[in-house]
Amino acid sequence: MTIPDLESLHARGAAQQPTYPDRAALDAAVARLRTYPPLVFAGECDALTDQLAAVARGEAFVLQGGDCAETFAGVTADNVRNKLRVLLQMAVVLTYAASVPVVKVGRIAGQYAKPRSSDTETRVVDGEQVTLPAYRGDAVNGFPFTAEARIPDPERLVDVYHSSSATLNLVRAFVTGGYADLREVHTWNTDFVRDSPAGQRYEMLAGEIDRAMTFMKAIGADPSELATTQVHSSHEALVLEYEHAMTRIDSRTQAPYDVSGHFVWIGERTRQLDGAHVELLRHIRNPIGVKLGPTTTADDAIALAERLNPHNTPGRLTFITRFGAQKIRDGLPSLVEKVTAAGLAVAWICDPMHGNTFEASSGYKTRRLDDVTDEVQGFFDVHRSLGTWPGGIHVELTGDDVTECVGGGEELAEIDLHNRYESVCDPRLNRVQSLELAFLVAEMLRRA
Repeated sequence: MTIPDLESLHARGAAQQPTYPDRAALDAAVARLRTYPPLVFAGECDALTDQLAAVARGEAFVLQGGDCAETFAGVTADNVRNKLRVLLQMAVVLTYAASVPVVKVGRIAGQYAKPRSSDTETRVVDGEQVTLPAYRGDAVNGFPFTAEARIPDPERLVDVYHSSSATLNLVRAFVTGGYADLREVHTWNTDFVRDSPAGQRYEMLAGEIDRAMTFMKAIGADPSELATTQVHSSHEALVLEYEHAMTRIDSRTQAPYDVSGHFVWIGERTRQLDGAHVELLRHIRNPIGVKLGPTTTADDAIALAERLNPHNTPGRLTFITRFGAQKIRDGLPSLVEKVTAAGLAVAWICDPMHGNTFEASSGYKTRRLDDVTDEVQGFFDVHRSLGTWPGGIHVELTGDDVTECVGGGEELAEIDLHNRYESVCDPRLNRVQSLELAFLVAEMLRRA
């Protein structure tokens, strides 16, 4: 299969793209990217497709999580380790509760670009209103509100590659070097349950896992799978120049793969059926996702599936729903019912974050953990009523003790948001809130 060229993609009126002032610099950056080695390998992408096929059959569950928007400054061993740690902790709880494998996918090593509702941002500076280009993530421009920082810089696309490479090297070292040992991860969860007021609610489930681990040790079970794990990388395929430059023909299969990440998705703002993002991703062999919000009709979903997965290959396509807690129970049933009736092999994942954002009185964007949990519960309720499988969750989270979302056992309130609000874009669940969510979803899985 041939890959469409960039000019033909942009001719489709590509949404959410930066406007670069220096075309020659952009062409030079893209040319350099085309010479760089793959960040991931086609065989790894195929293996993830197989795992997601198990999700579509109801035989596995997806945990996808990480930063709303990664930053170049955040590529440190501590930051990567903390994100990985909370993902592993959540996965242990979900695996035990679901009694099926948990496919671990990080919003990591590539999540540097963000769509925006407006091309510009206006603030009051020294008493005067100043309008500048919106911050579109470190892949495009800088976060500081200055004219110089907000100019889209194509050299940042090269920085994305190197930052992603460093992050992937760290992740691979951690997961194969003993850090991901199941017994160690369970000890971290035991500490959370014992030390956290929120965690004490989950003491019974943690105790069950502890007894299972003790039993395995007593009978001498020490499989290699306990010591290592797989964590796949994912990001929104947004900036066409980067994704196109990282799309290569695999020498093994002679098929095109986007080797910037194992799993890439199309966002709610860029899922136009005849748009550039759908056109590019329909040509690659990676497993791919599409975000579906409350404006999506069943016909939209079916048309996207037919265009992106014409051979109905299991594991190829994942629908990531993002309705909001107030709309999930009304909006999701018809989608799931009609897609299922059409015989389409898709995995369903719930993104309970993006439909539940609101602005606090202090001006901070935030989310309530109760709303996040309620949307996941609605997702499970819909699938349970239709006899389909709630295949996973997609969560913006961090392993740090930030104060960006309200609620949870720590009882964070809007007045606390300013204490450690560190996200450059959307609010993330902190370490404790993420673990709370994992235990709550575990309870839902036991009833699914």
